[in-house]
Amino acid sequence: MSLHESPVVSHQPSDSAPADLDAADRARILAKAALFSPPPAQLADGRRDLVGMSREEITAELAEIGEKPFRTKQLWHWIYHQGVTDFTKMSSIAKPLQQKLAERFIVGRPAAATVQTSTDETRKFLFRFRDGQEAETVYIPDRREDRGAVCISSQVGCTLSCTFCHTGTQKLVRNLGAAEIVGQFMAARDSYNEWPSPKGETPRLLSTIVLMGMGEPLYNYENVAKAMRIVMDGEGIALSRRRITLSTSGVVPLMDRCGEELGINLAVSLHAVRDDLRDQIVPLNRKYPIAEVLAACRRYPSASNARRITFEYIMLRGINDSEADARELVRLIGGLPAKVNLIPFNPWPGSDYKPSTREQQAKFAQIVMDAGFASPIRTPRGRDILAACGQLKTESERRRASAPVSAE
Repeated sequence: MSLHESPVVSHQPSDSAPADLDAADRARILAKAALFSPPPAQLADGRRDLVGMSREEITAELAEIGEKPFRTKQLWHWIYHQGVTDFTKMSSIAKPLQQKLAERFIVGRPAAATVQTSTDETRKFLFRFRDGQEAETVYIPDRREDRGAVCISSQVGCTLSCTFCHTGTQKLVRNLGAAEIVGQFMAARDSYNEWPSPKGETPRLLSTIVLMGMGEPLYNYENVAKAMRIVMDGEGIALSRRRITLSTSGVVPLMDRCGEELGINLAVSLHAVRDDLRDQIVPLNRKYPIAEVLAACRRYPSASNARRITFEYIMLRGINDSEADARELVRLIGGLPAKVNLIPFNPWPGSDYKPSTREQQAKFAQIVMDAGFASPIRTPRGRDILAACGQLKTESERRRASAPVSAE
């Protein structure tokens, strides 16, 4: 049976989660994440990176060198509000302490191996980390206002193997650490000279974060959560939780935890309305089928206070883009405060899929809109530099893939 011939299966989501199974599954996911832990945020000479540490960790580090807790607030301000990486430029800190700090610590950034700017002004960074691993980050400027979103990666590679996604063809190498995650945003700010952190109503150029880059953020939850707490701290970068969106393919136990602990916006990569089809194009569905994912969406805290959950839906010609699919999608998300992002498939070398026709995209969108849900058709951005949705894959991985195979 082909991808588009399978019968429509009805799913009635349940709003309750079996707590014991959920806790066991959550523990299993976190244990697996530990197998892909990032290397320590430390240089070969022993100096440690202050970026990515919590306030409590910085306070403990300072106590070891005989410094009082109030120094944490000073450092936090310089690192996350001013964006300063050089201790000698932290003018509220006396020179003897500047030197003491420089001997033991650094304020790091991932190195930009390449930076490409698209004809539509989308900018893609290939960041290289201390162990030589790489991940991509994309800044997507708003077409109407002087602001935009930074699309951040959470892993080097990905385990999900979604068949339409270029990133999914790159095996998971490791998780990114909190310093590497928040560091992507800080390095992007460096690129646009957006320090100190804008306050209050001051316009932000880099105004939002979307955890939609390489990897499944909930498979690296601990590091992602730590990084986002740093980003949301009101005395530093100070992005509101409403300005941060985490995209998941539906890791149900960690969706619950993310809602409880962070309360940031949620986007769910749905992409199909039948389990048989979603099993094939989003293999994680075999573990967490559509009914369970939607039940987790209904439990998510923002779903109860009118902050909409976003459903991402890639439009694949002849596979998931029929009017019947649109009507089933409307049925599935009925009662949720939701919006549907319709994403034209972005071709990449070796992919078998074709994007839906514009006519079919419009028909699909109209059905969803007529049911009361916003359903914008996303305009692909940065296609010319492979920065569009589903196209991210590190340049080094591409080079390895295209290199001639050695006979040895």
